[in-house]
Amino acid sequence: MAYSDFTLFDLRQQFDAHFRAETLFPDATPIQPSDWLQQAIKMGEGIGFNSEKSRSERLVTPVLLELCERNNRSFSIYSGMNLDIDPALGLRGECDFIFSYSRIQDFITAPIFCIAEAKKQDLELGTLQCAAQLIAARRLNEFEGNPTQPLYGCSTTGVEWRFLKYEGNEFILDETRYYLTQLPALLGALQAIVNATRAEAAV
Repeated sequence: MAYSDFTLFDLRQQFDAHFRAETLFPDATPIQPSDWLQQAIKMGEGIGFNSEKSRSERLVTPVLLELCERNNRSFSIYSGMNLDIDPALGLRGECDFIFSYSRIQDFITAPIFCIAEAKKQDLELGTLQCAAQLIAARRLNEFEGNPTQPLYGCSTTGVEWRFLKYEGNEFILDETRYYLTQLPALLGALQAIVNATRAEAAV
């Protein structure tokens, strides 16, 4: 088993995970995207995309780079790296994007605070996959003495974005969907994640 194999039943049965829905970022402040980001998205949409990889490169990566730059590169973004924590439990496999407050770029280290999965179409499948990855991320954080909570995740087609929050044994799915056509709101939600986890990671 790998992250992509987990079902809702697996997460409940193996990790006693609970799920509910609410609005995660009701007070997030919209952020005006830079000219660079708007141009990058326009070019990506113009070139087109026919796979999860091309979507992540042309639509998701520019948004995440903008977020990192706006925060003075205070965190690292790992792309396409394996997070193999406990293969016996299925906590292994590749993650599309991992955010960590570590400045080490060579390999993944704690504290991880967010994971994003770029899916071609199935956001629900991506959400379950991301939930399994967040379980693994918390185990890595705890092992390395950085038990950052809460953790956040995102499943995205590049065009549509669905966020989740992981704290205790509970996953909270955001009732609000964000769209690439509403970049200020999307950037505001991502910034809210950085703001919510930065202080915790510094403790």
